[in-house]
Amino acid sequence: MPQIIHPPGWADPIGYANGVLAPPGQILFIAGQVGWDASQTFHSEELAPQFDQALQNVLEILATAGGKPEDICRMTAFCCDKPKYMAARRDLGPIWQKHMGRHFPAMSMIFVADLLDSPGLIELEATAVLPDA
Repeated sequence: MPQIIHPPGWADPIGYANGVLAPPGQILFIAGQVGWDASQTFHSEELAPQFDQALQNVLEILATAGGKPEDICRMTAFCCDKPKYMAARRDLGPIWQKHMGRHFPAMSMIFVADLLDSPGLIELEATAVLPDA
């Protein structure tokens, strides 16, 4: 299981880890996932439902490789609408907890001009380390 690295004296991060030390294993790189389903259909133009679906997509790829949510060491979120993200933050926490529990990998949030797939608002990419069997 990954070990959270937190320098002494630093304020606690909220919703992410500053560092994650992964045990030996196989590294799984998960490409950016948007809020569409397996048939590449968006069912919402709202940020929270797209975040929910994108996170489900990440976890489905992870499970297909034999991994669990706590194997994710790093996640990057790309969002093309900062005001919508800020307005949806209260809705995103429960979605995160539903899928990830209290596991918070090293994370970055990057705001971008647009995403390739319309009407996508958020894209998640992740790196996981699957423990050796």
